[in-house]
Amino acid sequence: MIALNIDLESKIAVYKQLMSEITSAILDGRLKSGDIVPSMNELSEELGISKETVKRAYGLLREKGILEAQQGKGFYVADDSKKDSISVLFIFDKLSTYKQEVVHGFHQEIKDKTEETMLVFNQDLDLFEYFINENLGRFDYYIISPHFHLDEASQKRAAKILRRIPNHKLIMIDKWIPEVPGNYGAVYQDFENDAANGLLEGLGKLKALGKLNVITLPSSLYGPVICKKIATFCKENGIKVNFLSEAPKDIHKGDAFLMLNSQLDSGLIALWENANACGLKVGEDYCIISYNETQIDAIVLNGLTTISTDFAEMGREAARMINDRKMWKTHCPFGMNKRNTF
Repeated sequence: MIALNIDLESKIAVYKQLMSEITSAILDGRLKSGDIVPSMNELSEELGISKETVKRAYGLLREKGILEAQQGKGFYVADDSKKDSISVLFIFDKLSTYKQEVVHGFHQEIKDKTEETMLVFNQDLDLFEYFINENLGRFDYYIISPHFHLDEASQKRAAKILRRIPNHKLIMIDKWIPEVPGNYGAVYQDFENDAANGLLEGLGKLKALGKLNVITLPSSLYGPVICKKIATFCKENGIKVNFLSEAPKDIHKGDAFLMLNSQLDSGLIALWENANACGLKVGEDYCIISYNETQIDAIVLNGLTTISTDFAEMGREAARMINDRKMWKTHCPFGMNKRNTF
């Protein structure tokens, strides 16, 4: 009998644990197509759980096409070749144009091989935990953007929740929580260093200007971390830096702005309107660099310069892991896209 690890003290329902363990055994090759799984009586006695619990787990696995049943044979692993698609659950911290880019890149690489479900937890740990508990064992892969408050307690709790997902099913995107052990997938940004490294590509012009205004919302999750590194970058390169929470009314010739984040681009609009009121033309009289690239940035202001990770590549890399049935961890490319505004 294959080893199945069931924790009777866990908050996760036993039937869900059993479904997850059997699915994991199939994906890692311990169970193969056509293999007979233990009978309900055998498994009930071996694990010390009720026969009804095993029956429920087997029934749900049969509904998902993972197990099949035959009179006189019992339950056995379904033929992989008959499975039409791979089930993927996206769990995003929030919906945004950047997440749409991730999904678009994923579809470019995965083609038409997946059935997908998307959930959004709005950086709410309680809701995130609920989503995980309710969906364990139901999907082949879980693609998660694990953005939570950065305090130690929240990060430890998030890591504990993520550990419930079998390594070979888990892919973290955009953020990596290294406290989660194991051989799972991760395609991530380095929020501490990426922005400063992106600015390096425009260092010559920034030095010539001699100053940089950084606009970021107080509510930004990673704003303090990014700003700290940018302050160090500017000090090391003799650039005067000024941190703002909104676009200033008075804008002067030679000013340079890094729009780290704003609510629905309202900060970027306000910056342009204020500069326009001062009779200044972007790209000639003053400069703008925006954080995070979207497809429309090539059009905005006749070409908006950005520093950004490649969100579409993030999705493609996650898809490659699924296509190859192999997990790895990699830093997603980050750089400056130079256009008219800088």
